[in-house]
Amino acid sequence: MGKLMLKSLWVKFLILLLCVSMVSLSAAFILRELIIKDFSEYLEGERLDRIYRMMAVLEGSYEQYSGWNLTALKENTIWALLLGYEIKIHDMNNNEIMSAKSALESLTPLMKRRIQAISAFSEMADMQEKENFSVFPLFLGGEHIGNLEVRALLPREKHLKETIFVERTNRFLIGSLFVLGGMSLIVSLIFSHRLIIPIKRLTSAAHDISEGNIKSRVIVSGNDELSNLSITFNKMAKSLEIQQELRKKLTSNIAHELRTPLTSIQGELEGMIDGLIPVDKERLLSLHEETKRLKNIIEGIEELARAEASILDLKKQWFNLKQFLTGIIERFKKIFMDKGVELILECDASLTINANPDKFSQIVINLLSNSLRATEKGGVVKVQAGRNESEIFLKVFDTGKGIKQEDLPFIFERFYKASEGGLGLGLTITKELVEAHGGRIEVQSEYGKGAIFSVYIPIFTNYS
Repeated sequence: MGKLMLKSLWVKFLILLLCVSMVSLSAAFILRELIIKDFSEYLEGERLDRIYRMMAVLEGSYEQYSGWNLTALKENTIWALLLGYEIKIHDMNNNEIMSAKSALESLTPLMKRRIQAISAFSEMADMQEKENFSVFPLFLGGEHIGNLEVRALLPREKHLKETIFVERTNRFLIGSLFVLGGMSLIVSLIFSHRLIIPIKRLTSAAHDISEGNIKSRVIVSGNDELSNLSITFNKMAKSLEIQQELRKKLTSNIAHELRTPLTSIQGELEGMIDGLIPVDKERLLSLHEETKRLKNIIEGIEELARAEASILDLKKQWFNLKQFLTGIIERFKKIFMDKGVELILECDASLTINANPDKFSQIVINLLSNSLRATEKGGVVKVQAGRNESEIFLKVFDTGKGIKQEDLPFIFERFYKASEGGLGLGLTITKELVEAHGGRIEVQSEYGKGAIFSVYIPIFTNYS
């Protein structure tokens, strides 16, 4: 599977890089065509500039000598040969006055050979190798004085610069194609290999977890998106491990909580059937208490389900929080007095809240019950309510035995019990109800020195 993944990623990287390379080369090819076009136009402009200079020299010579001077024309024709052009000059009646052939014939043999060697002009050159003459009219003071016929010598080589430039650009593009292709191949292999390592680790860890090895983790290296994914995966695996442990505890707790009353009920009923235990009111009341205990366990589980779904049908209303809390305190006062625990309320008389009375009452009752169980005789439980700039808060302080540091992170997890007794659902239900109101719940505790449970409800939810 890893090899298939590596191959797939490598192919995708290679295709991607090749596509980018092809786009870059296409852009380079378009740029090449534009440059060649501009270069050709530049060469053509340079050719025309030379011809115009020759025309200007001939027109100036005509003006200087008040007509065509053969000696001057011969020099100008030789000069044109040296520039790489063969010229012919005609008068206004189109009679040939001077040509390159005529100019060379007047030279000494040695000078003629030198001029021919420099200009590459040959009388015996194949005419198919020469381009046609271009005709340019000559004027002086707006009067037509003759014509200049011009053609480049050895036309196959006249664009030598352009040819060299095009060949070099072609070689550069072909070389770039091979270089970019090779680099794309190498880079795709490197990146796909570096990418596949963390992916293979994630795949392996996910496979281990699917096989039941919840303790499997991913080695985190680097600081990129894959590293963040690995960190998130490890957090998820840790959460799954905790949930698995909680489920195991749940199974054990439910079995224990159900077994005790069921064993008691079964034993007493069997004794009654065998006639060993008299069927009297006392025995029946004992059986009734055990069934109530079973019912409470089932209701606790049902209450958790209702708390999780309460956000869907949470019906809020405005009420005075001081009066609301006073009513609950009065109901609990006797229970606290019987245990010898002092119960104190601190709340502003004008403080109001928009909440579901039944759900909020359950939040307060669960927190009071939790504090009462944790606080010994002579202790104090204080309920404090108020508001700050952004939240309405409810805090329950107790001087009980507190919570161990290792238990604090899991105190609100379902079925988690920091102490013996119960199913560990009370604080979980409380947390669900608080979050249903858009709030949050926190706990602070030092083992042996009590605990503080704080509920915060955002103010904006009270004015929506």
